[in-house]
This record gives sequence, structure tokens and C-alpha cells, in this order.
Amino acid sequence: MVRQTSLTERRDLVAAEPNSATAWLELGTALSDAGESGEALTALDRASLLDPRNPAPYRAQAAAYRAAGRQTEALATDMAAMALEARSPVALYNLATAYFMAGQLEPAAKWYRLTLALDPDFVAANQNLAAILDSEGRGAEAREHRDRAFRTQCLFIEPATTPDSTAPGPARRVLILSTSGAGNVPIEALFPPATTTRLKWFIEYATAEQAETLPDHDLVFNAIGDADMADTALEHAAHFVAAPFVVERSRPVVNRPASIVRTQRHLMPDLLTGIGDVVVPPVIRRTGAITPAILAEASLPLPILVRPVGAHGGADIVRIDAPETLDRSLAVTDAGACYITAYHDYRSADGFYRKYRMIFIDRRPFAYHLAISRHWLVHYFSADMLSEPWKRDEERRFFDDPAGVLGPRAMRAIEAIGRRLDLDFCGIDFGLLADGRVLVFEANATMAVHLDDPIEQFPYKHEHVPKIFEAFEAMLRARIAATGLQVGSAGSGSIDGARPEAQL
Repeated sequence: MVRQTSLTERRDLVAAEPNSATAWLELGTALSDAGESGEALTALDRASLLDPRNPAPYRAQAAAYRAAGRQTEALATDMAAMALEARSPVALYNLATAYFMAGQLEPAAKWYRLTLALDPDFVAANQNLAAILDSEGRGAEAREHRDRAFRTQCLFIEPATTPDSTAPGPARRVLILSTSGAGNVPIEALFPPATTTRLKWFIEYATAEQAETLPDHDLVFNAIGDADMADTALEHAAHFVAAPFVVERSRPVVNRPASIVRTQRHLMPDLLTGIGDVVVPPVIRRTGAITPAILAEASLPLPILVRPVGAHGGADIVRIDAPETLDRSLAVTDAGACYITAYHDYRSADGFYRKYRMIFIDRRPFAYHLAISRHWLVHYFSADMLSEPWKRDEERRFFDDPAGVLGPRAMRAIEAIGRRLDLDFCGIDFGLLADGRVLVFEANATMAVHLDDPIEQFPYKHEHVPKIFEAFEAMLRARIAATGLQVGSAGSGSIDGARPEAQL
């Protein structure tokens, strides 16, 4: 009679051989058979890490998940085992991407790593894993995966879909200059697939030979919008648009890189100087601890706002009101370069703070939103606009008549800011001071424009936001027409063989 190995003996075996995938697999299987699903999954996860291309640990994990009533995880793990048995990185990638698109980043990262265990150069798996790692603050590891991805392929072509009845004529072909990391202009709504073949070019990884042999296109759009996050990519973009062979082609360039560079926060006071009725609080860029002496030298009075360079949406911002609380900024300054901005109180007479956003299309301003909050750090997603009808009524009035709400002085100032920014597409966040002047928070090209708000609660947005897209479309058509080309006639460079996985 064969004696069965006890759990104790199996535990002793993994203690003696902690790097043995077989020992962990046998322990995990035995624990699962004994109904210890939690401990079994831990052991089987260890086995899969030690021998990632072996389907056996995943089969055993699937059984443990089923025993624990976790059917979705059991199904996913069974699918991974089948993909490993077939040696199919594509099947694993599809499994990972299903989780990624659902916002479940932890299992997505797990299956992307397994994809890369089979095919280390799988471009899209490296890209998407890099995006997950970036979101977790693991920038160095993310960079390794981006480098592997884009050194393999840096041009991704997304052919236009079949145009609908609202998109007459041939689809335009737009070369989109992009950065591989954060800092791109959101393009989905600006260049819908029904009207546009998108040639996404991650320009940090481009070669001179590739630059001269790109598929032909009608227009160049510089989607690199954040000079803090993508300074290297902007340098490459600037060299590209100035290259003689690019100039000779006479393709319009929208959002020239040189104008993007000027939108960094610490450059904004000088950029907008001399425009009447505009207040731009003093701001400096600094690496290292903040002291009273540094603030005095920079003529920055308290209170101040301290935020990481490249941060948006209020992420990690700290307000310092008194010298004795300067140590609160250490969490920001210890992490790297930061912006220090003089805080300017912009509270309205009713006690609420209002942050206006306008989008510039070819230097003309269009209302985009108004967020109203009790807190000085105003963001649309936290301003409770949906549950308070009076706020939406006020926002509707802003959409209907921006000049009437802001007043003639402020409207003239906003228009002048648009001309000074000298960008074809960008936006500005600002407040309105009691005396009618404009308080500038930030102005750059990375502001997303979309129409995702429910029409039942925000009918006025569905009336006015399309005007932004219409103005953008009209600008593109005018720029192409000025070259004497017809849309779609730029050439017939092949777009075969390019994969469309890259995301902006």
C-alpha cells in the first residue's frame, strides 16, 4: 500500500526546497484537496512565479478558485492554462486586456507579465503593463517596458472605419506626434475614427530613416501637450517639424512644439505679462526642501500651493498657510521637482469657489465647463454639480453667454490669452475675481474635451460642446485646403502591417 504524503511533510519539503516549483505545486494541490483554498492559492501562486510557463499550477489554481466559489477567477486561470498549453501569447494578451479595459489592473498586470514570459517583445503587452506600472508610481520599471515596446515598433496606424452619413468624403490621414509616457493630448474625440486614419508615431524612438519614409498624410498634429512630462519627446517633435523634408512637404502642423514648451507653470507669469485684467500668481520650479528664506528670495508670500511637477487634477497638492507648517510640503518635495505657487483667494461673495474652463480652437475661446465648490481646490468631478440643480443652471448660463457671465473685461482678457498662447488647440482654467479680473490657474494643451455627461442632466452641454468639435474640424479643413491638397489625396503610402494597440 502506497503511503500518502502528509501536509506536514509537504510543508517541510517546501521549507527545505523553497525554490522548487514542483514542491509548491504539490503542496498547493494537497491543500486544495484538503479544502484549504486560501493557503492553496498562495502556494500555487508561488509555484507559478517559479515556473511561469508551466500550465499545471494554473490548472490547480483554477480548481482551488472553483472550490472557493470564485468562478470568474477560475475561468480566467483556466484560460491562461489553455493559452500556455498552446504557447499562445496573443490569447494571454487578450485575457489581460479584458481586465485592463475593465479597470482591474492587478489581474491585468499578472496576465501581461505571463504574456511577456512567452514573448518578451510583445509590443502592446509591454505598453499596457508600462501604463499600469506608471499608475502605481513605478516609473523606472514602466520605462523598461516602454523601451522594449517602442524600440520594436513606434509607428501604429489605425485605419479609418467606414464613414457614417455625417462624415462625407474620404477620411483624412493625420500623423499624430506622441510621447510614449504621460503627457499626450486626449485625441479620441478630436480625431474620430469615422473621419480619420490615425498614424500614431511615438517620436522618442524614431530614427532619421523612418522620419523620411513615413506613410503620406494630410496633416501633422502634435499631441505632445505637457512639457513637464514629455520634454524629450517635444525636442524630437520640434526637430521633426523643422526638418527640411517636412517643410518641403508643406503639410500643416497643428500645435507646434515650441508653443507647448511655453505653457509650463513657472513660465506662465512671463508669458502672459502685459495682458490687461489678468492675474497670474507668482510661481517657481524647485527641487529640494522649502524654507522661509527661499520663499522670501522668490517674493512668494504665504499661503502657497506646492505640487509635483507634471501633476494634474489636484493630485498631491499641498497648501501651506503658515511657516510652522512648511514641513507638510516634504511629502511633495522629497519626491522630486515641484512647483510653488502663491495662493490667491478667489472665493465669490456667496462663499463658493468657481473654476471656469474654456477651450481655445485656433485661438478662439469656447465655454467648456464651470465647476462650483465650497472648497478652494475645485474640480468638476468633486464639485457635486449633478446633485445641485442651481449649479447646473449657472453653468448653463455660462455656456449660453460666456461674455455676459464673465463681463467684457474678463472676456477681452481671455481672448488676449488665447492669442498669446499661440496654440491651435488648448484650454485654460481660471477664476473670476470680485473686480472682474481673470485669475489664471493653468493653461495648456492636455485638457480633455468630451461629451460623456448624461443629456438628461446636462442638455446644454450637448448643445454647446459639439461647437468645439465643429470649430476644430473647420480649422483642420481650412489648414489642409490652404495647402492646395484635397483630403485623402496626400498619397497612397501603405498602412499594411502596422498594429493599432498603442493608446494615447
